[in-house]
Amino acid sequence: MPQLEVQAPPGTTVGFIVQKWDPLLPKFTIQNESKEDVLKIIGPYLTFSCLGDVHFEVKTLNEKSAVGKISKYWSGFVNDVFTNANNFGIHFPVDLDVKLKAALIGTCFLIDLMYFEQSSDGI
Repeated sequence: MPQLEVQAPPGTTVGFIVQKWDPLLPKFTIQNESKEDVLKIIGPYLTFSCLGDVHFEVKTLNEKSAVGKISKYWSGFVNDVFTNANNFGIHFPVDLDVKLKAALIGTCFLIDLMYFEQSSDGI
């Protein structure tokens, strides 16, 4: 399963993003620098953005309450078909630890690469 280490500044680890196996939904766990689980991210059943926004919910560890979200915004048919540009938004509490904020930004990059980037060489 994919895993991403977030460093800020380079050489100083602030967190990890680990994909968790699930048969239906994309799921990730955000871990702190000590590899302790802190937050979970749960994506939608369908992750393509045909005619609408796609939201990945940032939740507490027990998955009962949402504390934020990572969204890929629909940019229109022409933009999605003829360009490689994507628009993302990240929502999180103002008082969230700055290291976790950096990890959420890293998660946004990972989600973009895994679900929304099309490779021209078939990879």
